[in-house]
Order: sequence, then C-alpha cells, then structure tokens
Amino acid sequence: MLDINLIKEQTEQVTRALLKRMDAVNFTEVLALDEKRRKLIVESDRLKAKRNDVSGQVPRLKKEGKDVSGLIEEMKTVGEEIKELDSRLSGINDEIRGFLEGLPNIPEEDVPPGGKENNVVIRTIGEKPSFDFKTRDHVELATALQLIDYERGVKLGGNGFWMYRGTGAIMEWALLNYFVEEHLKDGYEFILPPHLLIPQCGYTAGQFPKFSEDVYHLKAEDEKAVKLFLLPTAETALSNLHRDEILKEDELPKKYFSYTPCYRKEAGSYRTQERGMIRGHQFNKVELFQYTLPEDSGRALEEMIDKAERLVKGLGLHYQVSKLAARDCSAGMAKTYDIEIWIPSMNDYKEVSSASNAHDYQARRGNMRFKRKNGGKNEFVHTLNASGLATSRVLPAILEQGQQKDGSVVVPGVLQKWVGREIIR
Repeated sequence: MLDINLIKEQTEQVTRALLKRMDAVNFTEVLALDEKRRKLIVESDRLKAKRNDVSGQVPRLKKEGKDVSGLIEEMKTVGEEIKELDSRLSGINDEIRGFLEGLPNIPEEDVPPGGKENNVVIRTIGEKPSFDFKTRDHVELATALQLIDYERGVKLGGNGFWMYRGTGAIMEWALLNYFVEEHLKDGYEFILPPHLLIPQCGYTAGQFPKFSEDVYHLKAEDEKAVKLFLLPTAETALSNLHRDEILKEDELPKKYFSYTPCYRKEAGSYRTQERGMIRGHQFNKVELFQYTLPEDSGRALEEMIDKAERLVKGLGLHYQVSKLAARDCSAGMAKTYDIEIWIPSMNDYKEVSSASNAHDYQARRGNMRFKRKNGGKNEFVHTLNASGLATSRVLPAILEQGQQKDGSVVVPGVLQKWVGREIIR
C-alpha cells in the first residue's frame, strides 16, 4: 500500500512512475478526501480538548457550589458532535484506504515502462547446449526414464497435476536438499509455515483482495468459521511473520527461507505449449525472504539475485537474468529480476526465480515497523523475496540440457550425493 503523504507531497512524481504500469492515474478525489479528513481531525481534536477541559472544571465548580447543569448539557451536545465527526472520519478513512489498496507499488526509476515486451536481459550465463543427435523433450525423457507419471497424476488430481516416482522423486528431493543446504550455509533461518492461511496473510502480501480468485479457498463450515486458503507461495506466509510488530534496528536484516508446495489455480493446457511440469496447480518451491532497513534493501536484492544464480550455476545449467518491465512485475513489487532457465525443446527461457523488492508496500499493509537506536518515529521495514528455487522448471531443464544420445541423463554433480548415481538411464 502506498503512503498518502507521499502522494500528496510528490503527486507529479508518483503519477509519472505509476503510469509505467497503469493506463491512467488520477489523485484528485483522494487528495480532496485527505484534505477533508485533515480538517475533520482538527475539528474533532478541538472539541475533544474542549470536552476534556470542561470535564476537569466540573468537579471544581461543584465543590465551589456553582451550578454546572449548563456545562453538562453543553458537553452532551459536544459529545454528539464528536461522535458525528468520528463517524464521518471513519467513512473517509475507509474510502482513502480502499483507493490506496487498489494501487500497485511505485516502480523504481530504472524499471522500464510497459509489459514483458520491454523486459531487459541483463546477462546470459553459459552457452546454449548443442546436440549432434535428435533430442527429446522433458516429457518424453521423464516418461521413458520412469521419473514422472503424468497419466496417473492426472488420474489423481486432474489436468495440471503430475506424480514423481522412483528416481524422479529422488531427484526432486535432491534438488530441495541442495537448495536447503545452500541457504543454511548463508545464514538464512529455515521456516516450515502452515499451508493454510487466514485472509490477512493474502492482504499483507499484496495478493488480496485483487488477486483473491487466483488461490484455492476452503469452504467455511459456517459463517463464524475462520476463512482459510491454500498458500500460493511461501512468500504469502513469510511476509506475515512480523505483522503488527515493531522490531529493533539491530535485529535487521532478518533472513528466512521456506520449503512448501505451492497451490495455484493457474495452469496451462495439459501437454501443450506449457506441457509437462512447466506450469501446474501444485509445485515445490524454496522461497527466500528478507526484512531490512530501507537503506539496505537495494543491496539485499542483489544478494538474493546472486544466491538464486549460484544455485543454477551449481547445477551447470544455461540461463539468463532479466530485469522486468513495470507491468510484468507483481503489483506489490517495486523492482523484479527473473532468473530464467533454458528449455531446449521450447526454444525459450523459463523463470525459475523472481527476486523482488517490495520497499515498504507490504510493511504498510501488515503494519511492520522498526525503531532506530537513536529513537525517533517508528519506520516501516522493507521486504524482499526470491525463489530459491522452484523445482518444476529446474528438473525439465536438467533433463533436456543433460540428455545423452542413448536417452540417458547426466545428474548434476551437486545432486549426486543424494541421487546416488551419475547417470539416469
């Protein structure tokens, strides 16, 4: 959520920045509401001060034997006026908050405007693998090597699901072990959060209310039951760990990571362009998350990009890093870089990690602040997240980039201690 004071003080700059990702921006009405709100606060505070002053006088005047009935009657009227003002204030605050909740984050200055057509490739690492034989795609390889059972996955869950089996399940778990081991080395705290979350978690993360329909909601037993949803990413949980808390400056940064399955309604057509495991309703992901001081979040983003890249490099895979244009970033993010892995059969790069800086957007929604050592007003923290990594596109890349002429696949060296072999055949 954006700061109304920032909008008021830097209207032109905020408008110009948001037009990178919105068709139109008009703050006239919300600023008029804010002005009305400020006047009502002044008037309400004046009446409350008057009531407090008179309330202090009444006992003294009574003690002196003076008639206070007129003052008491006047204060009843003042009380009714205060109640009316506070009611109007509450309504205006709701209107302002509703407007602010509908706005995306302000993109950083160097973020390109427009959609994915304006994404910028920052660097490409390694060479595209070349083959002197007829290659197979990851669906063919996973099926032939009995790593993934697509048919039974669909039998169990419907389109958009698959089932790991045998060495495929071992490979999947090896990837997760590799990710976890590396993040622990870097000093991140391992969190296993609930997979069922309350609506406030989606709101703080910036996903609700606008994208509420993208997740799976559990049907409440009755109107009084807590409404829950399945987490679409561990970011939704990790961004709420310090909701409504005030941290100390020397507690920051806080660095967390989680492993969870991710549950999403989105999915491509079964075995078409987004075939196999490229897009599905459920997939495994390790997520990184940081809470930082505002002045440190830029460096933290670079650190998280580097971490995600090191994981892909460790697997020996060809990939690229792209800076996303404003409309291709998630609504709550000010800046995003994608680490995109090469899928030969698709002749395309597919994102395996998005590293993003939300600035104070999520912190405002979740009321997450910190206090500096030298005192002063509490400030909002900055929050950042990055996939570290999602497995459902890494395994296809390993299969396709590491395939051999005889149909076997080379197991990346970093995974061999868990897989127990160098070649899958």
